[in-house]
Amino acid sequence: MRPEVLNSLFAEVDSFDGVGPKVKKPLDKLGLTRVRDVLLHLPERFVTRRAVTSLDDAGEGEQIVLALTPVEHRVNRSGRGPYRVLAQDESGNICALTYFGRASFTAKKLLPVGEKRWVAGRLDRYGDMLQIVHPDHVLAEGSETLGRLTEPVYALSEGLTQPKVAALVEQAITRSPDLPEWIEPSQLAQEGWPSWVEAIRQAHKSENPAYRDRLAYDELLANSLALLLVRADNRARKGQPLKGDGSMRARLQLPFPLTRAQTRSIGEIEGDLQQDAPMLRLLQGDVGAGKTVVALEAMLIAVEAGAQAALLAPTEILARQHFETLRSLLAPTGAEVALLTGRDKGKARESILMGLMDGTIQMVVGTHAIFQDTVQYRNLALVVIDEQHRFGVAQRLMLAGKGKRTPHTLAMTATPIPRTLTLAQYGEMDVSRLDEMPPGRQAIDTRVVTQERLADVIEAVGRHMAAGQQAYWVCPMVRESEGDDIAAAEARFAAVRERFGDAAVLVHGQLKPELKDAAMERFACGEAKLLVATTVIEVGVDVPASTLMVIEQAERFGLAQLHQLRGRVGRGSEKSTCLLLRGPTLSETARERLALMRQTQDGFLLAEEDLRLRGGGELLGTRQSGDTPFNLATLEQITRLLPLAHDDARLLMERDGGLTGPRGDAARILLYLFERDWGVQMLRGG
Repeated sequence: MRPEVLNSLFAEVDSFDGVGPKVKKPLDKLGLTRVRDVLLHLPERFVTRRAVTSLDDAGEGEQIVLALTPVEHRVNRSGRGPYRVLAQDESGNICALTYFGRASFTAKKLLPVGEKRWVAGRLDRYGDMLQIVHPDHVLAEGSETLGRLTEPVYALSEGLTQPKVAALVEQAITRSPDLPEWIEPSQLAQEGWPSWVEAIRQAHKSENPAYRDRLAYDELLANSLALLLVRADNRARKGQPLKGDGSMRARLQLPFPLTRAQTRSIGEIEGDLQQDAPMLRLLQGDVGAGKTVVALEAMLIAVEAGAQAALLAPTEILARQHFETLRSLLAPTGAEVALLTGRDKGKARESILMGLMDGTIQMVVGTHAIFQDTVQYRNLALVVIDEQHRFGVAQRLMLAGKGKRTPHTLAMTATPIPRTLTLAQYGEMDVSRLDEMPPGRQAIDTRVVTQERLADVIEAVGRHMAAGQQAYWVCPMVRESEGDDIAAAEARFAAVRERFGDAAVLVHGQLKPELKDAAMERFACGEAKLLVATTVIEVGVDVPASTLMVIEQAERFGLAQLHQLRGRVGRGSEKSTCLLLRGPTLSETARERLALMRQTQDGFLLAEEDLRLRGGGELLGTRQSGDTPFNLATLEQITRLLPLAHDDARLLMERDGGLTGPRGDAARILLYLFERDWGVQMLRGG
């Protein structure tokens, strides 16, 4: 049960004054559905203005506040142009207050001719005239405007204004209760942080980083504590010790020898499986490092021990690929494996369900369908979760009810994650790393090409396809927005379709699932030769005949994502190439990022470098999938504050009695406040 003291923060936003259906819709788009969400919607930046008495004292491009008196309203006769209000300062200098669209109706009321108004905004020049476009504030009294010399700037969606969001934040602050302190006293004193409520209040008014640090720390502490609670609960649960006799594994005929990293990881997993407490382990491996074989060995141990194993994939495409791989490798062992997805119906589905119930099917691969209520197992003892970052902790906990005892869990991710972020996302898990590649895997030839050579690249793709090879073309967006130069998948697809016809297919996240599946099927079977896509193909696409990857506007992506996309090629015996198409201008960070892509294919090194490059706040381009599980804490704050928060959480659990006692009660409030209450559910009767 959520603590009563938080009820006011979890009220819906339509409980605010001034929030009806028209305002609620843009708030929903920002994810601001409750009072708490508005409270934690911190400013993106602050604007600092200077009060001046005359336009002569102000510089172009400067944010200012001054008194102006309107002298004339000018309406564009066509009705399409801007609406201008000419106004003069105390010295007689003229400035245009310029409005576009519906805002012109507001200007007529706000700026009556001959009446002095205090105006706040950015001073610019249009032709020979000074102007302020869409002033931030127009008020009759100067005192209120002069009180806004430093003002927060919030992220908006269409239909919201800065004053509207600021007013909602004020209402949220007034509803914020005083909460008991959950931070360890010596840590609080050392940092000199204020109370939680004061930190929230000041973070909306001040650029002082101490307030944001306090709030980021709270979020990190909540996350660390929840993960430790999951870990403690898991150790207290009764699992099923699994010890295989090696009979099935001995019959495996792998096409390549195991690497030392694979052998080490298999040994760690084998040791975990023999324990009474259920295994909770993360297997990190770069693209092509051989995670599937490690998972297969673990699943065979379960089968040798007389139990069943299940492999959960995030998409049907990936589930089918895993099934085909496992079925081929398992053929000599005699183990029975089945595929179960939401697409399976009728007698075929009934047959699989019966096989799982009576134990004749020893392994199953599928999507979430394998954990529906109608799916029963004779003895499910091991769950393997692929592409772990697609599944939250709460989802993993749901799997516990499918076995007679809590199943062992092996989570896998092909996204190399810096150690700091591993602690943030998987702090409840033990970690195995596949940090070396199988022998014979060819390096991918990575080149950086300017956008001006686009026509040459298209011709190169044509030659590549004519030679019987397949290619990917990745764009940063689905559709182009007005005035945006980011390449769009739909626009690029239209262009290459004219050149290559039906040999090109399009996939992006906004397509209907059946259309996406059909396009992927055509590409996977070789019928289509070119797949134009967004980052939806970042994981879960394995087409060995694809040996060319084109990433358009590559400077828009983070290093980790570029590496994941590059990993879609180089999966067969043929030499593969990755072309990074870049725009005409590059920041220093983007230049360094592309240079690193040329220099190395070590995903773990690139992940660490990615964190370093983006840790200073420059989050260029698309947000990394699985980047961080946090809303407030930045990468820089995670790196700096997470070790402290993790130690504080451990101290609470080991010395201060966990969620009992005064600090424990406060920590319980913290978990619910930051919606890590799945950690509380781990406590019996919590």
